[in-house]
Amino acid sequence: MKKFAITGVGGFVAPRHLKAIKENGGEVVCALDIHDSVGIMDSYFPEAHFFTEFERFDRHIEKLRRQKEGITHLSVCSPNYLHDAHIRLALRNGADAICEKPLVLTPWNLDALLELEGEYQKNIYTILQLRLHPKIIALREKVQQELKENPHKIYELELTYITSRGRWYFTSWKGDESKSGGIASNIGVHFFDMLQWIFGECKEAEVHLSNPKTKAGYLELEHARVKWFLSVDRQTLPSEVQAAQKPTFRSLRLDGDEFEFSDGFTDLHTESYRDILSGGGFRAIEAKASVDLTYKIRHMKTKSGDCLHSFLKA
Repeated sequence: MKKFAITGVGGFVAPRHLKAIKENGGEVVCALDIHDSVGIMDSYFPEAHFFTEFERFDRHIEKLRRQKEGITHLSVCSPNYLHDAHIRLALRNGADAICEKPLVLTPWNLDALLELEGEYQKNIYTILQLRLHPKIIALREKVQQELKENPHKIYELELTYITSRGRWYFTSWKGDESKSGGIASNIGVHFFDMLQWIFGECKEAEVHLSNPKTKAGYLELEHARVKWFLSVDRQTLPSEVQAAQKPTFRSLRLDGDEFEFSDGFTDLHTESYRDILSGGGFRAIEAKASVDLTYKIRHMKTKSGDCLHSFLKA
């Protein structure tokens, strides 16, 4: 049985990891969160040791290692700015790391982790669950086939993702760009990874709108031109979505046609863990393109442009 530790177990995404570990036959032996409202543990691993202080959690993991009962994996579900430190904790203790998005916030943090992978001879995995979505896989295969027939084809895309967040969001670490990476990293990184995975790496980028709640811009990929719009502001939802009192709107238009992939997300973390534990998984190096791009977007100045998202033209 694989033995796991987990950081950020009281957070939003942690239940998906707990479920994935349990359904793949693993065991969480210890967990960390600065908050103690972690009753979710009773549904999965009630016998796990729980810590609210990093130092004691660190000491416990080291003690297990010295007793030859060490963890095999550390799942990192903590706030984005802590990912780097918690991944290093895993490597120092002879464990592989499985980290939520974004893997890290800066390119140089990633470069250092790639060196440490080699130094410790342990693996860092990142959760890129959109790459496991059946419809996304099918789209990638379709694009690859079309590019074999027409290597110079350029696709036209418009990506829109709005997920409403209340005032709490901006009081939490997620509203602090230095800790979350802002909108591009916190809610956009999966889409930027997906788009580059399918259409090639980014050649040019522009930011047309930037504020704490909303970002929008343009990407020129190897085989696509992408107008994108990301927001946590409920007021940016289309009027018909607001009228239906729905909090989220996701849209990807490909050459003018809607590409529907709203369903199929339920078990993607379980699939991600199954892939990792069977010898597959997405290694840290595969996050490089999206980490580089989100960092670039975060530090770009806004400018006017011809390739505006339709929401900016309204």
